[in-house]
Amino acid sequence: MPRKARIRIWGTDHKKVEELAREIVDIAKKCGVNVSGPIPLPTRRLIVTVRRAPSGQGYHTFDHWELRIHKRLIDMDADERALKQLMRIRVPEDVKIEIELI
Repeated sequence: MPRKARIRIWGTDHKKVEELAREIVDIAKKCGVNVSGPIPLPTRRLIVTVRRAPSGQGYHTFDHWELRIHKRLIDMDADERALKQLMRIRVPEDVKIEIELI
């Protein structure tokens, strides 16, 4: 059974995450490697509710802040040429990537 590489991508900007996922799939197709994905995983929403008046005086008004974390999953065959090209990709600062051999 051939080895596979599982690539997880996550970040706060969905456009950058999609662009990086598309770039990885293009590299895999150019190398002739079987690839499945990008599979969108559920978006994680971090919500923080903050009281506007810190002293407790006045009206009870609140601000709501939200941070969304977008995730993509790509599975591909662990071809040496393709993985070397993946290591050369420029990853944006606010996007994280994890490559796992399974």
